[in-house]
Amino acid sequence: MAIPAIQVARLGKYILTQTLKGNKHYPLVLMLEPLFQCNLRCKGCGKIGHSPEIMNKRLSIQECIDAVEECGAPIVSIPGGEPLLHPDMPKIVEELIKRKKFVYLCTNGLLVPDRIHEFTPSPYLTFNLHLDGQKEIHDKIVCKDGVFDNSVSVIRMLKAKGFRVVTNTTLFGGQTAEKAAEFFDFLMDLKIDGMTLSAAFSYEAAADQDSFLTREQSIKLFREIFKLGKGRNWDFSHSSFYLDFLAGNQDYKCSPWGNPSRSVLGWQRPCYLLEEGFVSSYKELMEQTDWDKFGVGNDPRCANCMVHCGFEPTAVADSVRRPLKGAMLALKGINVD
Repeated sequence: MAIPAIQVARLGKYILTQTLKGNKHYPLVLMLEPLFQCNLRCKGCGKIGHSPEIMNKRLSIQECIDAVEECGAPIVSIPGGEPLLHPDMPKIVEELIKRKKFVYLCTNGLLVPDRIHEFTPSPYLTFNLHLDGQKEIHDKIVCKDGVFDNSVSVIRMLKAKGFRVVTNTTLFGGQTAEKAAEFFDFLMDLKIDGMTLSAAFSYEAAADQDSFLTREQSIKLFREIFKLGKGRNWDFSHSSFYLDFLAGNQDYKCSPWGNPSRSVLGWQRPCYLLEEGFVSSYKELMEQTDWDKFGVGNDPRCANCMVHCGFEPTAVADSVRRPLKGAMLALKGINVD
C-alpha cells in the first residue's frame, strides 16, 4: 500500500488503543477547511456557492491548531477551497507537523510554483494533487484549460524537490474503465507515492447534476477498472477493504465520525458532504449528533454515496478486527466477477 510505514504503525496503534478502550466513535482523519475560497469553479463542487461573506472567511493559525488538538485525529487533511490561497498555510502546516500529525495538503496545483519555497519536505507532509482524469476529462471538470498540464508539471517539480505526492481522483459520469486505467498507468509513470479515488458525491448545490453516478453505476465502473488493473501494480492510498467495498463486495455502513470536518463555519454535522448545521466544539459534535439519522438507508441524500471520508474509516476498523480476512484479500485480490 502507498502509505508510509511510520503512518501505518502509528495509525494501527491508535486504532488498537481506541478499540481496547471500547470507543466506537473516534476520529481517524480531521478534515480541516481553513477557507472555502478557490481559484477554480469545478462543476461538481458544493462549496463555491456560498455567499461572498463566507467565501472571504479564514481560520486563523490558532483556530487550526485548536481544532487539531481538540479532535486528536492522527491524520489531518486540508482541503478547501484552495488551501494555498490562505496566507498562513505554511505556518499552519509547520505547527501541525510539530505535533506529529500526518498532513495531507490538498491542492489543484495552480499556486504551488509560487509557494513551494515556503514548505520543507517531511515524512509528515504529503501534497495531494487533484486530478480527475486525463487532460480532456480533467480540464472539462474544473472548467479551465491548462490545469491538467500544470498539475503534471507540479507533480514532477514536487517529486524533484523531495516531497511526498499523492493524487485525488473523483470519478464522474462519462468516465470509462479504459480511460481510468490509462490514467492510472500515467500517474504511476510519474512516480507518485499513491492514488486515492472515489465516486463523486451528488452535492445538491452543485451546478451540474447530470455528472453524478448512482451506487450501482459506481460499483460497475469500479469492478471494470479493477479488472483492467490486475497485474498493473497500481498503488492506491486506501485499505484493500475499502477498494473491495467500491467493487460491491462489502456491505459497509458509513462512519461519518471517522472524518469529522472543521471549517470556517464550525464543526459540520454529520460530515463535510452534508450540511445539517454546525456546532462550536468537537465535543458537541460527537455527543449531540444523532449519527443514526444518516447514512445509506437512513437519509436519501446518502443513497449513492461511496466516498472514502465515510466508508474508509469503517473499512480500516474492519481490517483491524479481521486481519485474516485482510490477508486473504491481499492474497486473492479484489473479486471483480
